[in-house]
Amino acid sequence: MARGGGEEWQGASSFFDLDVKSILNPPESTGMGFWSLNPYVGCELGCTYCYARYAHRYVTERAHASGQLSPVEFARFQAPSSWEGFERQIFVKRRQAVLAALERDLARLHLRNASGSASPIVIGTATDPYQPAERRFHITRSILRRLLATRELAISLITKSPRICRDLDLLRKLQARHQLVVYISLISIDVSIIKRFEARSPMPHARLGALQKLTDAGITAGINAAPVLPGITDSAFQIDSLMAAARDAGAAFVHPAVLRFYPAVRDGYLPIVEQQFPNLIPRYRAAYRGNWDAPPNYAAAVQRRFQRAARKYRMSTDDPLQVREQQPLEREAQLSLL
Repeated sequence: MARGGGEEWQGASSFFDLDVKSILNPPESTGMGFWSLNPYVGCELGCTYCYARYAHRYVTERAHASGQLSPVEFARFQAPSSWEGFERQIFVKRRQAVLAALERDLARLHLRNASGSASPIVIGTATDPYQPAERRFHITRSILRRLLATRELAISLITKSPRICRDLDLLRKLQARHQLVVYISLISIDVSIIKRFEARSPMPHARLGALQKLTDAGITAGINAAPVLPGITDSAFQIDSLMAAARDAGAAFVHPAVLRFYPAVRDGYLPIVEQQFPNLIPRYRAAYRGNWDAPPNYAAAVQRRFQRAARKYRMSTDDPLQVREQQPLEREAQLSLL
């Protein structure tokens, strides 16, 4: 059932209740070695390179088939493209259903941990848990409060939003009971780049300010520098600037990952590249032809460029909880993709 228009889109966003039977996706379903948790389906931040857009259509179809979307509401979902629907039509997982599902899922997780196969919980792998909807619905905060009632978990949150500082009280308590890491996603401190590729995301200074508040509060936090955009944010200057800003904000790490070119990414990202950096289009098409991943030598070279900057600023590029797939490092290579 619809919950009404959103604030950040000046009435263009719609929110819909979504019942869930499970909230934690186990490692075998993601292939990523962790339990993933996303309080929302769809994301108002609308980053052009977001890989999660494809899932929105399937959730919409399942919600309609189960009667959670009326025919009229389902028709509204079909009006914009699936690319636009992801950021305009947000499914809000019902709080009580989420908490009931979390009880069941935590029981499974604790059983696995007891058997010696412990894996972290990562909140915000597909959609931002602190997107504007969280200000209204507080689903993420409810989840954190429930996690506070248990002990000895590895928990991480990934967000672009300074709204995470609202929950500093909970984060301090969680860090005392669990291994907690916060990843502030930031691909560049260049405002022009952020405005082109993340038009509704918080600006770099706001994210760095949130990072400073987190680290000042004793929270283990750093920068999730993902995705690195080939030909745009992979230069030594861009990486050095990001690393310096992260160091000044007290970051414990800056962890990079090169753009993965899923079909859902191409639809939103390539038109912006074609408009703003047209000379890069042939190179993108050649480099990613028939593959989602950048060439291994290029990915390895980007990793080394970050490592050199990290040594300069006495920081780490390691992922504290290893929340993503690791890119293989190969022999020394130039940034030959572009």
